[in-house]
Amino acid sequence: MENTGGHLFESSLRLVIFYHGQFGERFIANLMNYRYSCPSFGACGIDACVQCKNGVYSFSKNIVATYGMLDPATMPRFIENAEDFLPKTLPEADIAIAINLHPDVLAELPEKLAEYGFKALIVPVEEPNWCPSGLAKQLKEKCSKLGIEFAAPKPFCLLKPSDEHPTINRFIDEMGMGYSAFEIETEDRNGRTRIKTVKVLRSQPCGAAWFIGLKLRGFEFESMRELWNMVSELHHSFPCTGSMEKDSEYNDTLLHVAGYAARHAINLALGYEGDEDIPEHILNTIR
Repeated sequence: MENTGGHLFESSLRLVIFYHGQFGERFIANLMNYRYSCPSFGACGIDACVQCKNGVYSFSKNIVATYGMLDPATMPRFIENAEDFLPKTLPEADIAIAINLHPDVLAELPEKLAEYGFKALIVPVEEPNWCPSGLAKQLKEKCSKLGIEFAAPKPFCLLKPSDEHPTINRFIDEMGMGYSAFEIETEDRNGRTRIKTVKVLRSQPCGAAWFIGLKLRGFEFESMRELWNMVSELHHSFPCTGSMEKDSEYNDTLLHVAGYAARHAINLALGYEGDEDIPEHILNTIR
C-alpha cells in the first residue's frame, strides 16, 4: 500500500469535537492515527495489521479539545436551557465538529461558537435522527447570520469542497478527509485487469479508504461488476459506520449511500463513467 504520493498530510487547523457514542470515538481515533486505531474497531484485525497509515499523518496536535456529551436518548425531548449542557468556556479554534448531540443543544451551539471566534461548524449525520433536514436548514441559516461556515454531510463521507465553506475545504484538503479519492494503477493480466497500486488521496473520516485501498491491491477482475462486489464487501467489512435505518430523503440506508460513494470514487480513479444500479437521486448527490 502506498501513501499519498510522497507527502504527509499536515494542517494548522484547530479542531474542537463534541460527541456522543462510538462514531465520535472512531473519528477521533482516525484523526490521531494511533497504532492499531483501525483494528481496534474492526478492519484487518490487530494480528493482520500492516500499519498502512503509519507515518502518513497524525492530527493529535490539531485537536485542542474534545467534549463527551450526554446521550440524547436519555435527555428530555425538549430542553429549555440548552446552553446549560454546553461547556461554560471554549478554547480558541477554527472548526467545531458536533457528533450526535441533542437537537436543542445543537441548535444552541452556533451562538457559543460565534462567541469564541470559530469559523466553521460541521455536523456529520451517520444516523438520520442526528440532524434532520429541517434542523440542518435552521443551523445553516443561524450560522450564516453569525458568519460561521456550515456543513451537515449525510453521511460524513459525502463531505465535499464548496465555495460556501473555505475553512471546511481546508479540513478536507489538509487533513485528507471527506469524500474519498484514490489514484489507481492497473495492468492487463491475460484478459483480466489487475490493480497494481492504490494511493489514497482522501479518505472517509472513519478511515475506510485505507482499508479498501489496501485490500484492492493485487485484485483481479474481468467485469466492473466483480470490482463493485469487492468494494461493497470491503466497505461492509471495515465496517461502515453509516446507519442501516432507512433515511426518508434518500429512501435508502446511509450505509448503502456510503457504499455507493465508495464505489463511485473507485470508478473515478479508473476513469469509468458508468454508474449502473446507483439510483439517480443518490447519484446526483454523490457525484
